[in-house]
Amino acid sequence: MVADEHTQTLLLLAIFGFASLLHGISGLGVTLVTTTALASLYPLPHAIVLVIFPSLLLNAMTWLSGGGRSVWQNLTYYGKRYWLLALMSLLGSLLGAKLLLWVESAYILLLLAAVISFYVITALLGKQIRLPNTKAMLIIVGFSAGVIGGATNAMSTILMMYLLSASNDKNTIAKVGNMCYFLGKLAQIIVLREPILALTGSEWQLIAILSAVSVVALLVGIRLRRYLPQARFRQLILLILTGLGLRVGWQGITALMM
Repeated sequence: MVADEHTQTLLLLAIFGFASLLHGISGLGVTLVTTTALASLYPLPHAIVLVIFPSLLLNAMTWLSGGGRSVWQNLTYYGKRYWLLALMSLLGSLLGAKLLLWVESAYILLLLAAVISFYVITALLGKQIRLPNTKAMLIIVGFSAGVIGGATNAMSTILMMYLLSASNDKNTIAKVGNMCYFLGKLAQIIVLREPILALTGSEWQLIAILSAVSVVALLVGIRLRRYLPQARFRQLILLILTGLGLRVGWQGITALMM
């Protein structure tokens, strides 16, 4: 735990700003990077509570804005076509968020480390795992992605395997993914309402500042995207996630040994 409050605030601002900037440039991992970084500073449930609202805002922006459609058109267009996937993600996220309250945090940390390892290894190998585009697979993947997302904020690692088989359009994949991530955050808010309501006024103020910094950094990253090599930044994110994943995994192992 970071002792000095001023240093803690600056560190959180740096984490969210840097992760959102990289996400704007490369399109990868703002929620996963911030959650994993904060999990090494706080208990995982508290780390997820701090990440919920900035992530909710970024997911809504990505889902509902742009793509040549209005906010309402994005809402209805993707909602009608992918409602079942969104529903299963929501239901899975409700269960996953419950696991934060039911299961020893050391096991959740190990699950997070395992999911990060899978994410990094498949990315380094350059392999995009595609699953059959069937209704049964949609239900299985949507629910399991929700469970993992609700517990660890790593929904994308599973969900992308189905979305890559369901569509070849990068815009559709991004929109549908963020729709599911958004609903996952709503599920976490429902389940974790007690720790959320227990937040102090200063913590709410911090969350508001982190949200604003994340939005600004994301927009700057999107602007820079056309001028900078995205591949380099994707490699940087994978390197950061590897280090954070090892640290989180070690935390889980040491907690089980105590």
